[in-house]
Order: sequence, then C-alpha cells, then structure tokens
Amino acid sequence: MTETAVLRQRTHEERSAPPRKGGLPAGLLRTARPKQWVKNVLVVAAPAAAGELFSRHALIQLGLVFVLFTACAAAVYLVNDARDADADRAHPVKRHRPVAAGQVPVPVAYAVGGCLGILAPAAAAWLCGPAVAALLTAYLAMQLAYCISLKHVLVVDLAVVTTGFLMRAMIGGLALGIPLSRWFLITTGFGALFMVSAKRYSEAVQMAGKAGATRALLTEYTTGYLRFVWQLAAGVAVLGYCLWAMEEGGVPHTSVLPWRQLSMVAFILAILRYAVFADRGTAGEPEDVVLRDRALALIGVAWMAMYGLAVANW
Repeated sequence: MTETAVLRQRTHEERSAPPRKGGLPAGLLRTARPKQWVKNVLVVAAPAAAGELFSRHALIQLGLVFVLFTACAAAVYLVNDARDADADRAHPVKRHRPVAAGQVPVPVAYAVGGCLGILAPAAAAWLCGPAVAALLTAYLAMQLAYCISLKHVLVVDLAVVTTGFLMRAMIGGLALGIPLSRWFLITTGFGALFMVSAKRYSEAVQMAGKAGATRALLTEYTTGYLRFVWQLAAGVAVLGYCLWAMEEGGVPHTSVLPWRQLSMVAFILAILRYAVFADRGTAGEPEDVVLRDRALALIGVAWMAMYGLAVANW
C-alpha cells in the first residue's frame, strides 16, 4: 500500500470514528462550537483602538458583551444544526454532530436556540443599552436568514459572514459609547472579507472534484473568482489601515517614535504572511492559521506592541 493510500485510509477512519460520548449538556455545549468563541474576542477591537480598554467599567461591559454575543452565536449554531440534521446525517463528517447523531434531539436544539436568541438581546437591553440589543437582534436576524436561504446565494454568503465579523468589532464600541472611525470599519470589514474569502478559496482548492464533501455553493464559485476576492479585500484592508494610521485625530506629537505609522509595517507583513496560506489553499479556520504559524503570531505581537505604544503615546 502506498503512502498516499495509507493517508487516505487514516482520513477515512478518522471521519468514520464514532462521535464522542456524553449526555445532553455535553451535546449542547459541542453544538455551541466552543472553538469558535475565540472570534468574539473581536469585541475588544474598538475599545483597544481608542485606548479605553482597561477601566473597570470597560472590562465589565466588554465581558458582558462577549458572553451575550457568544450566546447569540450559540443560538444560531443550534438552530442551524437542527435545521440541517437530515442533510448532516448523509455527510461523512457532519453526521457526528450531536444533533445529527441523535445526542441532542432536534426539538431540544430548536428550543434552547430559541431561548438563547430571545434572552441574549433582552439581557443586552437591560445591562448594556438599546444600541447593543439592536445590534445583537440584527445579528440574529441576519444569521438566521443565512441559515435558511442566504448561504445559497452567491456573493451574499460572503457578505453575510463578513458582516458578522464586522458586528463583533463594532459592538464593543457601541457598548462603551466610543465613536467608530470610518477607517476602522473599512479596515475591519475588508480584513474580515480577506479571511472569509481565503477560507472559501482554500475549501474550493482542497475539495475540488469531491462532490458532496463540502459546501454546495462552492461548486458555483471558481477558484479564480475567489482568488480575485481575497486579493482585492487584502488590498483595500491595507489601504484602509494606512489611511487610518496616518490620520492625526488630534493626538499630540509627544511619543518617542511614530508608533501608529510604524505599525503599518507589521500590519502589511501580517497580510502578506496570511496570503501565503491563502495562495497555497491552506487558509482554513482563521484562528487555526494565526495560532499555528509562529511567524504570523510574532508579527501579530509586534503589531499589538506598536499600536499599544501609539495608544499610550509613549
């Protein structure tokens, strides 16, 4: 047996492995996708950029927003898996999801998802204000529409997923009453589109010719088109960040070095490094790419250090 055949057999065995055991609570937790919660760290983006991150009020509000956004995302995952249970059972990997595997009954998934979807915006209105509640409600409505129909519409699916990331970045600023810079929104939005389209491109490259093994909509995209999207998004994100970094904004010139402008170098290097994985077709989950590549992680630390010094005006 060749090495390639052995690898294929191992992959098949991994996909055919029985689902992890556990009761209903464990199944609900798995359906809520704990691994995806790291995306909600974006709620600190706007306060961090404005230098208003470390007050007691800010930390409490951002903690609440993180929990509430996580609850909304969990509600969407539960409803999505309940709705797709029949289709997931025919998928070699997704059939092990708790709802598809029968660990979480479909009515229970709908019920828990519905409760989270109602309680999270209500709690936000009480604890964080109407603006945060409105954004969470809009997020839920958009994501549920995505689960039902928008994920089958070309380009719109990319826009919806990108907007979800943008909402995460906006909500921290709304919770603390921080004005959101137009360049911040442009950079965040197109940076998210860059990662989303790079992920789609990677899926399309890796699953080429494997009918039924990936998202149905990917068969409608060409790899050339998805490459064009992530390249365009990367260029606009870099331009937006440079304009944002060069914007004076009334900050006094008392720092040792122009850290805000110097941070452009680290940001551009991070985009170029991430593009290596996108070009290879290995840019899967963004958090996996960032955490597993040491060079990219070091560039990220350097960027955070420089931007932190800029905010502190050191």
